[in-house]
Amino acid sequence: MIVDVKNLVKTFEQRGTFPWSPVREVRAVQGVNVQVAPGEIIALVGQSGSGKTTVSRMILGLEEPTSGEIWLDGQRWDGLSERERRPLRAKFQYVPQDSMSALNPQQTALEHITETFLVLGGKSKGEAQSSARELLSSLGLEERLHALPREMSGGEQRRVTLARVLALNPKLIVADEPTSGLDPDRRDSVLEALFGNLPKDAGCILVTHDMSEAKQWCNRIYVMLAGRAIEVLDVRKEEPQHPYAKLLFDPWGAPLPEKELSKEGCPFHSNCPIVLHSKCAQELPLLTELTTDSSDHWIACHALCADPESQKKSQAPISTDGETP
Repeated sequence: MIVDVKNLVKTFEQRGTFPWSPVREVRAVQGVNVQVAPGEIIALVGQSGSGKTTVSRMILGLEEPTSGEIWLDGQRWDGLSERERRPLRAKFQYVPQDSMSALNPQQTALEHITETFLVLGGKSKGEAQSSARELLSSLGLEERLHALPREMSGGEQRRVTLARVLALNPKLIVADEPTSGLDPDRRDSVLEALFGNLPKDAGCILVTHDMSEAKQWCNRIYVMLAGRAIEVLDVRKEEPQHPYAKLLFDPWGAPLPEKELSKEGCPFHSNCPIVLHSKCAQELPLLTELTTDSSDHWIACHALCADPESQKKSQAPISTDGETP
C-alpha cells in the first residue's frame, strides 16, 4: 500500500471573539480509514466542510492528526518532525487548489520546472533545462515556455503546477480541487495532463466536489459527510446507495438538503427519505460491507444494512487486495 490511514481523527479548537469566550471543539475528521494501492486513483468527495481536504492534508503531513495512524509507502508518517520528513517529501506531492499562489510571479514556466529538476531532481543545468522543455511540451505548453504566471490562463497555470509535481516522479500525488474555477474544457485538459502523465505505479488522491470527474477518472470513491466516510465504492462496478451519496451524484435530482446535520446518531437522518427514526436518531451507523457481487462496496446506513445476518460490520473499508487493514 502506498497509503494506509487508520482511524484518523482531527479536532480543532474554535475560540470566540473575546478572550473570555468559551473554547469549542470542532470535529473535522472522525475515524476515517483510507487505502491507496500502487497505480490506484481514489477520490474524496463531499460538500464543503465534509472533511475531505483536511484528510488529504493530514495524509501529507500538512496538518497533524489528533489521533490515528498514517502510513506512506510502508513508513509511519504521523508524528515525524519536519526535519525527518524533508528527505522523503519529494515522493509525496501536493497539487494545491490555488495554483497562482504556488507559482513565483517572477519566474517563467520554463524557469519553474528547470529549478525543480536542479534543486530536487539532482540534474545538471543543461539536463534540467532540456527535461523541463520536454515535460512542458508533453503538457501542451511548448508555446508558453517563457510566459510568466500572470500571462497564463488558469488552465496553463494549473499545468505548470502539475509539471512541477510530475518532474519529481512521485509515488503519491494529492490533488486538491485541481480544476476549481476553470471552464469545462479547461478542466478536462488539466485532468488529462494529470492522469495521463502519472508515474508508473504511482497512487493519486483526487479531492473534488465534481462527481463527474470522480466517476470518469477514479477507481474508488470515498463519500465524506460530517468528517466521516459514509460510503466507499468502486464506481466502475457499483452505483451509490446511501441517500446522501445518491443526491450528490445525481445532477438532475433534487437539490441537497439545507437542514443542519444532526449531532446525534446518523448526521443525515433529519434529511433522509428512508430514515428509521429511533435507530437513526440515536445510533451512529458504522461502515458495513454490502453483500453483492462486488467485495469492495461499503456503506454507513442503518436502513440499507438492516439485516445483520447478511452484512459484515467494520469501522473500516477493506483494501483493494481484499485484506482488512
